[in-house]
Amino acid sequence: MSAASTTAPGATPQRTLRPRDAADVAEIVATHPRALEPLGGGALRDVGHDAEADVLALDALAGLVAYEPEELVLTALAGTPLATLERELAARAQRLAFEPPDFGALLGAARPRTIGGVLAANLAGSRRVSAGAARDHFLGCEAVTGRGERFKGGGRVVKNVTGYDLPKLLAGSWGTLAVLTSVTVRVAPLPETERTLVVPSATAADAVTAMSAALGSPHDVSAAAFDAERGCLLRLEGFAASVDARGAALLRTLREGAERDGAAAPGPDADVPRAEIALLGAGESRALWSEIGGAAALTGWPVVWRISVPPSDAPRVLAALAPERYLLDWGGGLIWAAFSAADAARVRGALREGHATLFKAPREARAANAVFHPQPAALAAASRRVKHAFDPGGRLSPGRLG
Repeated sequence: MSAASTTAPGATPQRTLRPRDAADVAEIVATHPRALEPLGGGALRDVGHDAEADVLALDALAGLVAYEPEELVLTALAGTPLATLERELAARAQRLAFEPPDFGALLGAARPRTIGGVLAANLAGSRRVSAGAARDHFLGCEAVTGRGERFKGGGRVVKNVTGYDLPKLLAGSWGTLAVLTSVTVRVAPLPETERTLVVPSATAADAVTAMSAALGSPHDVSAAAFDAERGCLLRLEGFAASVDARGAALLRTLREGAERDGAAAPGPDADVPRAEIALLGAGESRALWSEIGGAAALTGWPVVWRISVPPSDAPRVLAALAPERYLLDWGGGLIWAAFSAADAARVRGALREGHATLFKAPREARAANAVFHPQPAALAAASRRVKHAFDPGGRLSPGRLG
């Protein structure tokens, strides 16, 4: 293992320790005198509170352990750059179905994403609405507890999980329960092509109606979002002939729904100008959804909230918040709301259901607010018990979620 020291002005001297393998990780966690912040590429380090800890840099834990394309399963060391895995999967016409988002532009930090970091944060892109969350594809892991004990959880197939499904528990723990050293994920075939329909929508309420109709249709819409500067965005993926047929059928579905509601019909028929509907080809579509998933349109704002709500409640929440700029994803279930200043009481007070994360903000604003949504008392007590079971000394990323 190796170690280096850095000192920021006015800060406690911070060491960076680089374990060579999982055995090194366990030894460091068990014997290092200070708390530790597990870190892959650091792409998400600016989300949450700063941890008062030395850095446990996992960049040496990189590489494929096993990849079985026929079985749609892959095992990699936790510090493996996501770009490396995506290239390997693309060479076999496969992908990570949960579409890990890239927040480099939003957070202003072009740091490498790693497979362990993505799973530890349980972050999924726009395809989550159809493919599920990152944790739904997280089959197994090897990890180290806050005591320095190595353990395994899950397996290499879905049916192999018995007892506690530890990977599901670790997903979304942001490195506060255990240090992931290797992970096993389910992968999926790449579609032959994709298209995105851009349907004009005057308001968020109009967009939620259109997105709900599209996602509830039999036309297999894989993602649905709304950008007030673009319109309602509906993605179709699969074989080219199927995508074309489903796209035409989806237009008919939306048109019929609009006619039932007494609104102007969004379709290519003679009574509605074709210019109102845009159809993006595969390349444009992929670029668009990369931007939507990473909330890149909100890059210029200092404060961005990530808000999860029932889709039907999104228009009401937006009306209450009046953000300076916003995006809707997951059919309206995810709101990205941008402001010039953080106002946690206003944002969380607007929610009847769901939760809000202060995803981007200056360090001072993050320190002054609960970044992650406060839990109800019973759930908070259960979380403390889980934390104590994995990390009784509070050695892993202390204060990160506080």
